[in-house]
Amino acid sequence: MFDVILYEPEIPPNTGNVMRLCANAGARLNLIQPLGFSLDDRLLRRAGLDYREWVDVQLHDSLDDCLDALRWPRVFGVSTKGEHCYTEPDYRSGDALLFGSETRGLPRHVLDALPSGQRIYLPMRPDNRSMNLSNAVAVVLFEAWRQQGFTGAAQRLSTFSQSPV
Repeated sequence: MFDVILYEPEIPPNTGNVMRLCANAGARLNLIQPLGFSLDDRLLRRAGLDYREWVDVQLHDSLDDCLDALRWPRVFGVSTKGEHCYTEPDYRSGDALLFGSETRGLPRHVLDALPSGQRIYLPMRPDNRSMNLSNAVAVVLFEAWRQQGFTGAAQRLSTFSQSPV
């Protein structure tokens, strides 16, 4: 299982989408205060489609409080200022994926506190704005989960594996 950490998220539908994503991927969601919305926000509920009951959501006063509660896991900070592509690390169960707020990203001091190999980025075309927060979480979380063989996912038979080519 992975932990997704949103550092001071600001936009309720993004957090709702991440909540739904975490429920479907079997990840825990950790939110670092202050939030730019209330957890009762209707836009959060609408985007999360009542997935709150299916995902473990923890609220923390600070990043240190969060990491204490998680027993200081290996943390990958995702930022446009990251040094390694998100596909380079070998993710392990128990890792935490840390994302900054929609308008500010991760603070420099938070990113600098991580080892170089744990500061990651998503490739983008030059001169573009950064990706939507919930999309970035989906890309990185699914890569980490893929590396774990999608452990815990529903088993499906591939139609390609049943018929000869």
